[in-house]
Amino acid sequence: MSAPVSSSRVGGWLIGARTGRSGPGRAPGRGAETPGSAVRTRRPGRARAWAELLRLPALFTVPGDVLAGAAATSARANSRTLLAIGSSLCLYEAGMALNDWADRTEDAAERPHRPIPSGRIRPAEALTAACALTAAGLTLAARAGRPALAVAAPLAATVWAYDLALKHTPAGPVAMAAARGLDLLLGAAATTGRAREAIPSAALLGTHTLAVTTVSRQETRNGSPLPPLAALAATALLTRLITPRLPAGRGPAAAPGLAGNPASGPIDSDLSPSTTPAPTQITQAAAEAVPRRLVGAAVSAAASRGARGTLRGLRTTPAGRPALMRGPRAATHGLPATRAATHGLPATRAATHGLPATRATTTAGTALRTSATAALRTTLSAAYAATVVRPYFHAALNPSPPLTQRAVGSGIRATIPLQAALAARSGARTGALLVAALAPLGRKFARKVSVT
Repeated sequence: MSAPVSSSRVGGWLIGARTGRSGPGRAPGRGAETPGSAVRTRRPGRARAWAELLRLPALFTVPGDVLAGAAATSARANSRTLLAIGSSLCLYEAGMALNDWADRTEDAAERPHRPIPSGRIRPAEALTAACALTAAGLTLAARAGRPALAVAAPLAATVWAYDLALKHTPAGPVAMAAARGLDLLLGAAATTGRAREAIPSAALLGTHTLAVTTVSRQETRNGSPLPPLAALAATALLTRLITPRLPAGRGPAAAPGLAGNPASGPIDSDLSPSTTPAPTQITQAAAEAVPRRLVGAAVSAAASRGARGTLRGLRTTPAGRPALMRGPRAATHGLPATRAATHGLPATRAATHGLPATRATTTAGTALRTSATAALRTTLSAAYAATVVRPYFHAALNPSPPLTQRAVGSGIRATIPLQAALAARSGARTGALLVAALAPLGRKFARKVSVT
């Protein structure tokens, strides 16, 4: 009978189920020793042993937590954000070293090739590394400010509690999800001193972590299809929440005064000379906006010159208030064109339809940026769903150890596109692209050092 699953083997706080474990009735996992392998295989060096203990390729799933948290505050990353990333990396690796130290007896029976059971690293060295990395992580968080330390301290406590006490209990997946959520809040607290704005993003990331950790708890035995099905439902919900919602028949960023927004009316490209209002008059709404003193000044100027023709430039509206001419004729009737423009009478054609030229340019630029962000969010959301849906479905149909392990591995890899989508959801396109770029790097280094 296999021992309980350790849920921090892959991806640290994310999940880290033990994939590739050797146990009764199973073929040796990747890197497991077989009879005679000690003779055929050269003993790895100390550097590689530490790389295996700390699972260095899994570090690529960590910076995205902090960057997504910083993006949730709508603030630019700064030097404190970098300190938070350093703190997060240290606490993450502390959990890795502590995990192997706590599981050294179990690994001696099931994974004798791991650094501690194989004798390449002594247990005392692993425990010392865990303590030193925890201290370094808290120190970096303190350098980032008191708000960051206030989040890093419970994060470190959660990591130690999980590895030493909660791992094999029903509270294990919840503790793992809490650690990931706190790591995201660390980025927000360090960047701006406020973590509350990042709570929704932390909840979404924690939900993903909870789902994958729950699946990982049955990866060494034939289990129930319910955890993979629950993970599928969680993935569908998360994908729906991080994907931008586009109304039917409209673009993603219809802005006032632009095509596609019926509330703003037509724009210049949709107008023809036959539909353009007469340039010698303005609408009643614009006339209502003209100050009374401006109207009085125009009437006084006309009376002083004794020019009855001047008064023809003022037309009475149904409300009993005069409507002014605009443009050059407005100037000839006692109302300078510049003042007319400042009081709701723009001189450009775009302004005739309620959208000044400069504002139209600004609005168009904003709409373009919004469209780019929406497209990026959609792409990252699709990448997140595509990474995990099929493996979860296969594990639900056949919850055998190999398919369950594959589902867990896919869930770990999906963390990076989810982090990137959360950053894009907050409007941080550059941060989202940086996080997404970590995915291929993680896969590349995982070919050299296993993350399991």
